[in-house]
Amino acid sequence: MKLEIITPEQIYFSGDVTSVTLPGTSGLFTVWENHAPLISSLTKGKVSYTADKIETELIVEGGFAEVSNNTVTVCIESV
Repeated sequence: MKLEIITPEQIYFSGDVTSVTLPGTSGLFTVWENHAPLISSLTKGKVSYTADKIETELIVEGGFAEVSNNTVTVCIESV
């Protein structure tokens, strides 16, 4: 599936991943390929994703995430 992490200034990451874990306001959740569509607000915490068997983590202050058609779009203020 494709992951895009976007800030107002730049596209921080755009590429294929196997999973994404996000700090939703109702708790952490993980998105896998063929996940049901959803929109979620994000709270302060870690966003982690796995690409080419390498896990990357980044701290976010909050934002929004949308999952649709095997694409996860994460909109945040800064990284």
